[in-house]
Amino acid sequence: MEYFKKYTSNTVAASGNQYHFISDGRRITGRVFYKITNGGKYGYSLLFSNIMDSTFADGSISNKNMICDPWTIHSARVAKCGKDAFADGFTEAEVIKRVNDSLCGFVPLTFDGKTEKQVAPGEFFCTDEVELELDEDEYLCLEMEFSGSMMPHHEESLLPVYIRTKDGWEYNVKMPLPGMIGCNRPINKRVVYVGDSITQGIGTPFNSYLHWNALLSKMLGDKNSFWNLGLGYARANDMASLGAWAYKAKHCDAAIVCYGVNDVLQGFSGQEIKRDIAIIVKYFKSMGKTVILQTLPPFDYNEEKTAVWHQVNDYVKSVLAEQVELVFDTGKVLSLSEEEPQRAKYVGHPNEEGSRLWAEALYPAVKDLL
Repeated sequence: MEYFKKYTSNTVAASGNQYHFISDGRRITGRVFYKITNGGKYGYSLLFSNIMDSTFADGSISNKNMICDPWTIHSARVAKCGKDAFADGFTEAEVIKRVNDSLCGFVPLTFDGKTEKQVAPGEFFCTDEVELELDEDEYLCLEMEFSGSMMPHHEESLLPVYIRTKDGWEYNVKMPLPGMIGCNRPINKRVVYVGDSITQGIGTPFNSYLHWNALLSKMLGDKNSFWNLGLGYARANDMASLGAWAYKAKHCDAAIVCYGVNDVLQGFSGQEIKRDIAIIVKYFKSMGKTVILQTLPPFDYNEEKTAVWHQVNDYVKSVLAEQVELVFDTGKVLSLSEEEPQRAKYVGHPNEEGSRLWAEALYPAVKDLL
């Protein structure tokens, strides 16, 4: 896809296709806000796909590589929003008013020169380029009017997502989101973070950008771009299917990989999890990517699942360590103690303190590899 030759991510927010929602075909207007990583005047293009990246919950409703129905974008536009619009200490109604007051300079988006886009099942597509000038930590707001039946969305999104109702704007995640806020900023290397909800950032406050890879990206500076492909409930088994999610992830120079928690929790065997993580490593290495592999984080597993966790982590630290540039042992930062390494010191989804310590420990290990 030519898109990836020109554009790289300019936010560390995760917004992949995690789930789908059913609508009655009526027109819906939604807004979503992304904090921009690097300021400046650049060309922007937003990338979408109409296929599930990963498996949600037990997989009984939404699965990896599931194709969504056709849907329509009737109109779309973007604007910038001030960095203080979402400041703490305000009610949701006050935040919405502050955001509306802060929005300025709406620019219409087009798709191959047209204001309307008919989205086909399983399609990857992008907006035409628009030039925007945004400061670091300002927000890019996407407003979109859309309709359809079964459409992708991010059920556990940490982003501010609003749907317009007769009473005004209300928080509601039922909106198809772009998978990349693409920017034509010159960079050295493209870095992707692939993993589950821990990589997505769940465990840190809503819209806080205090998850471990957001903090790590800031430490690593602006010479590279960073794309967060973490998704709640996701499994190594999803990425190892080498479907839509892997297609996105391969457009990188370096991959920082952290999988396995949900595989353990969903009952996959140690052999199955080892196989799937090995497939992911081979996938990236076969294309010459730098791979930084992390052990399965602690998550207060029961006795049976702790045995699987140990089995997989021993494999990562021995066999797979020979195939990648670096293995980082998350337990050295996140485990409760040496006696109970499977228990999480900073809760299973690392909180602000755990995320900070993780980023601080990982930074010196990876800075010379990127």
